[in-house]
Amino acid sequence: MSTTPLSVLDLIPRSSGTTTGEAVRNLIDLARRAETAGYHRYWFAEHHLNPGVLGVSPAVSIALVGAATATIRLGSAGVQLGHRQPLATVEEFGLLDAAYPGRLDLGLGRSIGRQKPDDGPAVTAAVSAYTAQRGGGRHTAEQRADNGLLLPRQYDFTARLTTAGGKVAAFLDLLQQPGAYTPDYESQISDILDFLAGTYVSPAGTPIHAYPGEGAPVQVWILGASGGSSATVAGARGLRFVAGYHHSPSTVLDAVQAYRKAFVPSEVLAAPHVAVSADVVVADSDEQAAVLASGYGLWVRGIRSGVGAIPFPAPEDAARHEWSDDDRELVRDRIETQLVGSPRTVADRLEQLRDATGADELAVTTITHRHADRVRSYELLAEEWRRRGHW
Repeated sequence: MSTTPLSVLDLIPRSSGTTTGEAVRNLIDLARRAETAGYHRYWFAEHHLNPGVLGVSPAVSIALVGAATATIRLGSAGVQLGHRQPLATVEEFGLLDAAYPGRLDLGLGRSIGRQKPDDGPAVTAAVSAYTAQRGGGRHTAEQRADNGLLLPRQYDFTARLTTAGGKVAAFLDLLQQPGAYTPDYESQISDILDFLAGTYVSPAGTPIHAYPGEGAPVQVWILGASGGSSATVAGARGLRFVAGYHHSPSTVLDAVQAYRKAFVPSEVLAAPHVAVSADVVVADSDEQAAVLASGYGLWVRGIRSGVGAIPFPAPEDAARHEWSDDDRELVRDRIETQLVGSPRTVADRLEQLRDATGADELAVTTITHRHADRVRSYELLAEEWRRRGHW
């Protein structure tokens, strides 16, 4: 039997009726329990201005759980480079590595950033970033991988981004210094790798050393949603790659194929190494899991309608919501590709995802209204995965 490590991707969700303090305490508790259950990595995403998602700083999140755990790897999935400086990122992770040596994963992702003045207004940059991340094209019809994995019709965000210019501009004004702009993504990756290796030289020819950070044995990962520049940069640099089935299911095969096609062996990796993320809810039965996952549609609707990730709804509140046809279409691809069910049902679908993508690892993200149900979901999945000999 093949071994496929499972990891946790935590957005630090907040449920309706709870506080930020409760969400942070739940985060620490889940990290401890995930380590005990055998999960390989505990990763944090970065999101901003979302009332129901509190993962605003992967570095701070890692610090919160580092002292509460001992062996599980800790990392970002990922740091948003659209508004962060490579030096600050390396210094933060260098400091974390000093506190929790040999356990750090530095996952790097693209995000919307302010462009140079001649590149157009912020909203144009947003649309350009969306297009680039998806390799310049869209999947306008449902597809299936050879083994039946669903690759749903892709939802087109272009119109929503185009009409959200004010909010995009405000987002950039709040996250970037006045007059700052985002450098080329590949240049940012180069700077980070050079700082870690101790080989950075400024444009003026001055050697610069990042302390802390230089020489830190962090694993560098690149996150990608499709076959665009993130996948090709990861491959060309010989780095590890994460493909997001949980938020861009239609393009996950594009992403891993582009990464493998571009891969060049490096000192870090002799062969491609891929992790794939999935949104998962596990319970004792398929029916119970469906109830626990019932708030997911409303949560995704909040994100895609521009409100942001809302506090995760209770099942009874989700059941009262009256859905319009437009709203159903807005969340359809995410609902259809969420892996929900009993341990056997979800493990079967995870194996299908692994086999379709050739993933070396899987990262699962789970949100339920009650913390106890979320913990139980991760524990049930770990038990089933171990029973199948994948650990």
